Amino acid sequence: MNGLIKASDVNQAGHLQIAGVDALELAAKYQTPLQVFDVGKIRQAIRAFKRVFEEEGVDYEVSYASKAFSCLAIYQVINEEGGHTDVVSGGELWTAMKAGFPMDKVSFHGNNKSRAELEMAVDQGVGVIILDNFHEIDLLSQILEEKDASSKVMLRVTPGISAHTNEYIQTGQVDSKFGFDMESGQADRALELVLANPRMKMAGIHAHIGSQIFDVRGFVGCADKLCQLASAWKEKYGYETDILNVGGGFGIHYTDQDQPLPAEEFVRAIVKEVKSKCQENNLKLPAIWIEPGRSIVGPAGFSLYTVGSRKDLPGYPSYVALDGGMGDNIRPALYQAEYSAIVADRPQAEDEERVNLAGKYCESGDILIKSCPLPKTEPGDVVALLSTGAYGYSMASNYNRNPRPAVVFAEDGVDQLVIKRESYDDLIANDLKYQK
Repeated sequence: MNGLIKASDVNQAGHLQIAGVDALELAAKYQTPLQVFDVGKIRQAIRAFKRVFEEEGVDYEVSYASKAFSCLAIYQVINEEGGHTDVVSGGELWTAMKAGFPMDKVSFHGNNKSRAELEMAVDQGVGVIILDNFHEIDLLSQILEEKDASSKVMLRVTPGISAHTNEYIQTGQVDSKFGFDMESGQADRALELVLANPRMKMAGIHAHIGSQIFDVRGFVGCADKLCQLASAWKEKYGYETDILNVGGGFGIHYTDQDQPLPAEEFVRAIVKEVKSKCQENNLKLPAIWIEPGRSIVGPAGFSLYTVGSRKDLPGYPSYVALDGGMGDNIRPALYQAEYSAIVADRPQAEDEERVNLAGKYCESGDILIKSCPLPKTEPGDVVALLSTGAYGYSMASNYNRNPRPAVVFAEDGVDQLVIKRESYDDLIANDLKYQK
């Protein structure tokens, strides 16, 4: 049986169940392709992070990185769990606002926030704006002056640490589009500008080194660098930081080859390093913030597809086509992300072959899983991809003019539609006919 599937994930009928709901019933009720979230797993992940901070006796925020998956319902769940959230666009901010998420518990990220986005953040009273570059400092200064307003800010810095992960999702190295470089003096200059502006309240330092990280050393190194910077700023400017935000990027279990640490271990290592360095440098212990996204929603997500055509070639893995693909999960085509899959009506069955699970999109690269071990399948079988909760639906498109799938939340044996499946009318809702 697939290592990601536990005995509790199989019901008495021998079918995959998600939060106590039969996956075949979900597929029949809502149709496929379908994204399903086990809400209980989301809550458990948040609580596990919070528990470590509470045990360590430090001030903290578990800030959900909502770029992983954003909709009204997820912000509601995060709020119910006492979480914080970070947004990276006006659209995410708008969604959080419409979900009733408390604006003082929002941080606003991004490397090229527009004037309109920053104005929205100021108008809505966003908790903290994380400044990424000198243009943003200038732009926010203008907006605050125009609106006779003030804002709490943080500075994102690049600590010069490259996480051992896919180059597309490394962000902490010096040569990055994000943040102020520490070595060249950019970070110092940014701090000088913020401290000189009475409308900006400098709250802390932020860094993010990458995603899908399995080793604590990068995070420990990041915490060390941020503490060094905090110490230097105290000595040079008399500024002592209130917050150290070490970002997210905690790796999760996608396949049996992945060996992620429990996410809480990353937190404990980070807290230990910050405590040690603060004591060593005679710094007050700041609040420690983290920004998990993937590790909160990734393992909670299941993508359900229906098997269609099959192509057999002597000497090659067969192609088994599904009714979704790169339109609802671009990650395999974009950066060769790997997933596991099971057949929903027999998740415990022995694997009988290796097949290429192909999507329906007109691209040769639309392969969700290459050489995927599965029992024999027939057209109409429901296949579930596992751990698809992060960066699947949030990166979905209408490529080939296909509607985006529905999203369902399941909890305690009850399922609820939280995003409707797009219709063909939805696809053309913004189209205008050309007239000469």
